[in-house]
Amino acid sequence: MAGLLDGVNQRTQLAGQNRLELLLFSLGDKQRFGINVFKVQEVIQCPPLTQVPHAHPVVKGIANMRGKTITIIDLARAIGRPSIRDIKGAYVIVTEYNRSTQGFLVAGVDRIVNMNWEQILPPPRGSGRNYMTAVTHVGDSLVEIIDVEKVMAEVTPLNETVTAQLVEESQQEQNEVPAHILIADDSSVARNQIKRTLDQIGVTCTVAKDGREALNVLKRWADEGMDVTQHIAMVISDVEMPEMDGYTLTTAIRSDARLKELYVLLHTSLSGVFNNALVQKVGANEFIPKFHPDELAGSVLRRLKALQRAADR
Repeated sequence: MAGLLDGVNQRTQLAGQNRLELLLFSLGDKQRFGINVFKVQEVIQCPPLTQVPHAHPVVKGIANMRGKTITIIDLARAIGRPSIRDIKGAYVIVTEYNRSTQGFLVAGVDRIVNMNWEQILPPPRGSGRNYMTAVTHVGDSLVEIIDVEKVMAEVTPLNETVTAQLVEESQQEQNEVPAHILIADDSSVARNQIKRTLDQIGVTCTVAKDGREALNVLKRWADEGMDVTQHIAMVISDVEMPEMDGYTLTTAIRSDARLKELYVLLHTSLSGVFNNALVQKVGANEFIPKFHPDELAGSVLRRLKALQRAADR
């Protein structure tokens, strides 16, 4: 298994080309699940676990790995499936999400597959799978992609309150510039986190569930004769999204004369220095990792101030 993830750092060239690699795994039955390799630090046989009193029910325990204490989450139980029983035969996928490192206990790990984001589709309507953010097909098998941000928000809830200082600062601003933002994110949890942050600083928003939908919204506005750069202050986009990722969305915006001047902030739980290089490659204006309400609010307020200064000239 150690060799499975060799050369993960070399896989970064897939990003920016609307491509990704999925690590496929199982949770105790024939159903296959997937996780973006970029989120994965390593895959190991489940180490000895130490129980944590009063921990969240889905926390299986903690493990010491290379001098670090890692929380191990029973991913099957976290999404409402039967708990994984065979701990000794199980694996841990060590991941970094939203600035934290944790391990997801899984029954088995299959292989890595190279995919195009256009092959990653939103969940079928009425599927009832609350923890599924996307689906794809690998051969004859349906692969479910879990909304890990939803899992993490339930296990370790994030503070979503913007500090009083930033709220006061937003109230003092008498902007005549557009204080409306387009959000693109496939996770309902992430969309709501961003919206609640914007609400606290008095900024309205339009929400899209993926990059394709966001681009369609922008083009529809432009087709209707709207000056989109005057209508919205910025686009806040996730990177990982079905059908069209955030890098490809940014590239499409830059290639449309009606949209190319839009300010694009990429806001993602993906980690790694490759993000900064890709921000420049695709022409995004800014990148910040998820999720810190003050950092996001601060970026939005700086953008609004810059627009106001430009309007005052």
